[in-house]
Amino acid sequence: MGLGGLGMGELIMIFLVVLLLFGAKKLPEIGSSLGKGIREFKGSIREIEKEVKAVDEPERDAVPAPSASTDEPDEGPRRLTTKPATESAADHGGGVPTQEGP
Repeated sequence: MGLGGLGMGELIMIFLVVLLLFGAKKLPEIGSSLGKGIREFKGSIREIEKEVKAVDEPERDAVPAPSASTDEPDEGPRRLTTKPATESAADHGGGVPTQEGP
């Protein structure tokens, strides 16, 4: 059994009919144009699959731009520290971290 239920005899008969219809000179041209068409079709399917995946999976590396709405200059990250022991416990809550900076 050959391709899709066709036996070897049927495949040879189909090949001979195609050979008689198109001639020996046209068969390589038909085969190459058919191959090019199949390659283009597969390439377009791959492109569509990539576009669908890009829509389904948003970019994870994207970092939002910093907002320019603040009038304060950027001083970098602020650090949480405890105040020195010279101040009284009532002033800073007994060593509770406070925000340093403006």
